[in-house]
Amino acid sequence: MRIDKLLANMGYGTRKEVKGLLKSGHVRINGEPEKSPKTHVDPKEDLVTVMGDEVEYREYIYLMMNKPGDLISATEDPHETTVIDILQPEDIVFEPFPVGRLDKDTEGLLLITNDGQLNHRLTSPKKDVGKTYFARVEGKVTESDVEKFAAGVTLDDGYHTKPGELVILSSDEFSEIELTITEGKFHQVKRMFEAVGKKVVYLQRIKMGELVLDEELELGEYRELTDEELEYLMNITNL
Repeated sequence: MRIDKLLANMGYGTRKEVKGLLKSGHVRINGEPEKSPKTHVDPKEDLVTVMGDEVEYREYIYLMMNKPGDLISATEDPHETTVIDILQPEDIVFEPFPVGRLDKDTEGLLLITNDGQLNHRLTSPKKDVGKTYFARVEGKVTESDVEKFAAGVTLDDGYHTKPGELVILSSDEFSEIELTITEGKFHQVKRMFEAVGKKVVYLQRIKMGELVLDEELELGEYRELTDEELEYLMNITNL
């Protein structure tokens, strides 16, 4: 990796600012001053210091966001604000991306990382990582719906879903439910309820596997995953 890219990724400034650090002689590689931004280093083997402080290299970043209902799950968009747009500059330099997607008007748990392998494993249908949603539904959700979801329902395009685990929290003119599914078809939760004659009016993802949305995160806030949370994700995707 080029030394200027390494330092920029580790939060030492823009490429231009990093070139200034190098030119001023503040950067050393294995004890030797380095002024060229084009010099390549092995961040796992070479000792890089800036003004005497060791640069601790991080290759990946793992974030949990409580996604608001007005952002799209994408890295960039010419017309809409994305979940990446609201990250801090020191996180954006890692070039992260959302894991899977949440519809624009869906709130809740969204993982953001630059670890492509973990992203692939978490979103692979073969892994059957359950995603649990809380929803408010217009219409009385019944045990009959629970049975239908358990058998899978046929969507408007003819696709028959995998079984879903539907839990009724309250049942009335407007019902509250939790639904766990292992797929991520377009607007799947909404379309599953449409298949049984009901309409989702609010949707929030609250879990991925056993990883639970941090209740202390306000909408639009995010934090890094804890070591325990990351270890859990690595373990379930390696099964």
